[in-house]
Amino acid sequence: MIEILALPFFQRALVAAILSGLLAPSVGTYIVQKRLSLLGDGLGHVAIMGVGFALMTGQSPLPVAVVTAIAGAIVVELLRQSGKASGDLGLAILFYGGLAAGVLMAGVAGQGAAGLSGYLFGSLTSVTTSDIAVIVVLAVILMVCTIGLAPRLFAVSVDEEYSQVLGLKARWLNLLIVVLAAVAVTVSMRTVGLLLISALMIIPVATAQQLFVSFKGTFFGSMGIGALAAVVGTFASFYLDTATGATIVVTAIVFLGVAWTLGRFVKRTDRFVPYIEDHGRHPHEPAEPHDDSHALPKIRAGKVIQHGDHYDYIHDGHRHAVHGDHYDEH
Repeated sequence: MIEILALPFFQRALVAAILSGLLAPSVGTYIVQKRLSLLGDGLGHVAIMGVGFALMTGQSPLPVAVVTAIAGAIVVELLRQSGKASGDLGLAILFYGGLAAGVLMAGVAGQGAAGLSGYLFGSLTSVTTSDIAVIVVLAVILMVCTIGLAPRLFAVSVDEEYSQVLGLKARWLNLLIVVLAAVAVTVSMRTVGLLLISALMIIPVATAQQLFVSFKGTFFGSMGIGALAAVVGTFASFYLDTATGATIVVTAIVFLGVAWTLGRFVKRTDRFVPYIEDHGRHPHEPAEPHDDSHALPKIRAGKVIQHGDHYDYIHDGHRHAVHGDHYDEH
């Protein structure tokens, strides 16, 4: 293994794979919440059009694919928001129009579909130093957005109307999500390929959902699972002499199967906080003197109930709530 890591092409491949494993699920978490799991496929086909145009004009494929995918994502999202196209229709336009245009332009360039194979299914061994530089820059920008704006992006992904009531700019946040997805797709086209990138965006998220309850746990868990699948798949493809992108995706599916089996034991239902309305009919009585240090362990153990606008802690069969410098018996 040490000998492999000393190879320059493998070092570049491993860096690109890890970044793709981190980025794809970080955007995929929001895509899954919006129920647009096939968005990555559509954007991948638009990116194919960008690659075909780059081959036809003799330009670098990665930057052109990024710009093309972003433009396509914005157009479809604006059509969806204006009501002129449904989500399914927009994805259909992305699928077939982008793929057909990409193959057509690649043919004009004299390379045909064969010239697109490295971008369709991934070709880590052909990643150059300049590609790594572009990928790193885009990765930093994308991670700043997905992590720094996580509360806002999650709110608009779960309930767009409610996020508007909260004063969030839902339209711009929706546009940001599809733009981030476009960037993640094009960054990963050398790793898993444009036809398989959607799997890397969705499967690690589905795996994390088997193991974590909270959004934060699912978000960072999916990124860790994606990066691990990318590393394991890259090494496995080298030893098995298989396509790297396909091997990474198969590895992610194996992780999903393991997580699905273990999820029932790991994801405890008592992490959810029950809710009881506080009607204010019964006066609260001060609790008997006791050691208040019980509160923190109870919180960590999930022994807490939301009672109106506050929380009660379960202690020796009773519910206590913090009230000033003491606890009230509820």
